[in-house]
Amino acid sequence: MRAFVLFYFLAVLVTAVLAWEKEDHEIFDLVSAIEASEGKGTTFYSWLDVPSTATTAEIAKAYRKKSMLLHPDKNPNDKTIHERFARLGVVSTILRNSESRERYDFFYKNGVPVWRGTGYYYSRFRPGLGSVLVFLVLVTSGFHYIVQHINYRNDVQRIERFVKEAQLAAWGPKLVPIEGQRKVKVNVAARVDDEGESVRKRWVDMVVDAKSVYILDGSGDMHLLDKSTATPPAFANTWFLALVKSLYHKVVDRVAGGPKERTSPEPESYDDDESTTASEAPGSGTVTPREGKPSGVNGKRKRTTRKR
Repeated sequence: MRAFVLFYFLAVLVTAVLAWEKEDHEIFDLVSAIEASEGKGTTFYSWLDVPSTATTAEIAKAYRKKSMLLHPDKNPNDKTIHERFARLGVVSTILRNSESRERYDFFYKNGVPVWRGTGYYYSRFRPGLGSVLVFLVLVTSGFHYIVQHINYRNDVQRIERFVKEAQLAAWGPKLVPIEGQRKVKVNVAARVDDEGESVRKRWVDMVVDAKSVYILDGSGDMHLLDKSTATPPAFANTWFLALVKSLYHKVVDRVAGGPKERTSPEPESYDDDESTTASEAPGSGTVTPREGKPSGVNGKRKRTTRKR
């Protein structure tokens, strides 16, 4: 499963990042224009009336022959002849250049990637960095939602299995409900071998009553076990929206929990009586939880004089 996820992500990344070159755009536009003027399915080779394996010399000879037929001087009444004649020259140039011909042959064999009717044209669109990032976010978020749905379904199936095993342990194979609560142990890590015997065990205490099944924790608290304990899929929990929410809450908490002014407590004064010891004097050596030091100014006692 992990290998499949990695492969899928890499495939999406390569597809999204791939951008057609300027020469590809020219070929796409030229193919569309030739099919529109010469007929659907017309290729560079069929227009020149040569096979796809023709040599450069054969292509040059076919071009000269075709150009004589499409020359504007010989077709004065054809309003599109100038455009067709110009396209013929471009086709000849592409096929007589080894690099551009190799590029065209790829699309000639695999088809030109034009998606009409969806607003997405490979021949007109070259994704930039922003478009690629948006595309990746949408695709990976959608894939994350699918993973959430799969996990939710698996969690519900496991919960139903645990509930059934707890009820079997409490009520027996006939599953006839019994009044009152019964404490049972359920193996939640059950894994059976070819002979049907459990090879891995992890026992959990559960409580079963006539209507519900509960998980019993170490402190003796009971927690309801049903479908509601599984987390349903939600677009709000996909990685991008969850990241945005997390960053938003961090910013809000930082702004709301900024530094606050702290005021020191007023120093306490007391009379210095000869019959009173330092340990018995009010406020002497007392540590306040807020300041963490003896009360008074800088932790020192303030003396006052007595009038006699």
